[in-house]
Amino acid sequence: MKKKTTNQTVLAELSRRQFLVGTAASAASIALTNSAAGLALAASPFPLRGRFLTHVSVFRVNQIEVTPTRNLGEDEAVDNRPERIRSRREAFARGCPQGRMTWAVSWLALKDDRKEYQEGRKLLVDYHHRYGDEITFIPGGYFAPMFDTRENNRATIHTALSMISTMVGGGYRPQSLVAGFMDAENQRLLAQDEGIHVCQGQIWSQHGIDNGDGDGGICYPYYPSREHYLKPAQGKQDFIDCVCLDGWTCDFLAARRQGFEGGFNSRMGVGPIETVGNLGTQVGRKEMLDTTAMHFDKGQSLNGFGFVTSIWELSIGHDEDLTWWLQAVHDRWPDTQVMTEGDFGLEWRKHTPNNDALNYRFDAKGTGAPGSEKKLEIEWYMNREFRLALLRDWTTNSAPMAIDFTRYDLQTSEPDKPQREWSLMNVLNQKGTRPQDKPTRLKDLSPENQRMIYAKYPDLKNGA
Repeated sequence: MKKKTTNQTVLAELSRRQFLVGTAASAASIALTNSAAGLALAASPFPLRGRFLTHVSVFRVNQIEVTPTRNLGEDEAVDNRPERIRSRREAFARGCPQGRMTWAVSWLALKDDRKEYQEGRKLLVDYHHRYGDEITFIPGGYFAPMFDTRENNRATIHTALSMISTMVGGGYRPQSLVAGFMDAENQRLLAQDEGIHVCQGQIWSQHGIDNGDGDGGICYPYYPSREHYLKPAQGKQDFIDCVCLDGWTCDFLAARRQGFEGGFNSRMGVGPIETVGNLGTQVGRKEMLDTTAMHFDKGQSLNGFGFVTSIWELSIGHDEDLTWWLQAVHDRWPDTQVMTEGDFGLEWRKHTPNNDALNYRFDAKGTGAPGSEKKLEIEWYMNREFRLALLRDWTTNSAPMAIDFTRYDLQTSEPDKPQREWSLMNVLNQKGTRPQDKPTRLKDLSPENQRMIYAKYPDLKNGA
């Protein structure tokens, strides 16, 4: 384990009540980390530093409200009662007493006039005023582009944001939209027309599971291109001034899989359904913390900051697991800043004016949980021009094989109409759903692709 720096030692002595994140506290912590880390990893003149965690809870009526008038799945009103809201907020507070969270409210939950929903909305407003929680809208039950047109989604978002402003009062506007998936044009209009510059707009690596597919993007913040929500903007001509965030931090080894391939769950990570729900408390909680460590240990070392996020519906419960996870994070990484989606996105935006210097790297070994083979190691390289994933058996020191090479310099486009598939795939994709998606040695890629990779990462040529 890496020896702690002086600043880290000081931070480790903070009490749990200081495991919080107001804007001022965030800035102070970032300044401390900058001082200790220096400029070696600088991605911009003022690079973001630290460990950041965001938690979103969803308040809804139906399981998947794909449009204002169409629902899929079950009615969940009984699992969104006021007592469930109180239980969730209390669980969050036990894990992080002064942290702030984001509440994503569905269309029907905004409009339902039953007493329970009126009381639920009042509770959220109270939490905003008492704790600084963010209240925002979730369109389409995570899948708005899959089920409705851009124009209809735009109108729904505009109306819902106005309803939230009225509900909270005092000129309130959320700083982010929680969307699951959101097309590029609506992210552009979110910034231009609504003045909101943060969108949880992609579910990284999701494919062959739930109600929409969207693999091909970057799992850390970026500014999307007007061509495609998963493509980082290449320059001023296609730049959208809206920070696009992932919705769920997943185990990189599990996430390479297609859906439930091999009987495993490709969404396994820090969420409770795929961990404690499927694996039991002991194994599931270990996986939640091991996935967090992929970002807060090696990931933070490689990138200067680590980002872990997840969205938990009120209806799924697992409040005791939320408390445990937040407490475990505090105990292991006491400098972690727990903040709203909007605050984190704007903090990144403040330090990162464009995608020019994006250069995210991740190096993770399997955790041993089902679908995360302990003998395997995956390395991810993500930048403005491309993303590359290399997989190898570290126990035999085998040569790394490229399982994903997605180029962002190539022209692309989104679907014209609502459909399930919203991925960005070209040269090679980790899911293995197309004939060309076979593990490949770097030296066997085309000369053009090799030149592109080695120009950015010359050391990779040694292991090609």
